[in-house]
Amino acid sequence: MIENIKMWAKQLKRKVFVLYFAYKDNRTPLYAKVFAIFVVAYAFSPIDLIPDFIPILGYLDDVILVPLGVAISLKMIPGNVIQECTVKAEERMKNGKPKNWLVGSIIILVWIVAFIWISFTAYRYWFN
Repeated sequence: MIENIKMWAKQLKRKVFVLYFAYKDNRTPLYAKVFAIFVVAYAFSPIDLIPDFIPILGYLDDVILVPLGVAISLKMIPGNVIQECTVKAEERMKNGKPKNWLVGSIIILVWIVAFIWISFTAYRYWFN
């Protein structure tokens, strides 16, 4: 069972790399590029929208959101582009996963804004 999970995770990683190259390809439709950019940026982000330390919900994005986004993106991209990008993805995977610190920074900003909003709301509720 653990081997199946490892194999699934490796295939998912490969598909994210395929999307990474596909959104740079001129033959990919604009709507597919836009969707793929969001999926790839989130998958390569060093910070999750829902932190992994939150029980159950922390892994929800890794187990549901990323695979769902990858599946939808791949359906939007022409088959010949996917085939060529799969070859490029295999080569890139040998060098490791790139980090997307821009998206990571945006996620940190979202958490800071949420924390400030919750703090002000709690303050008004308890002290007014």
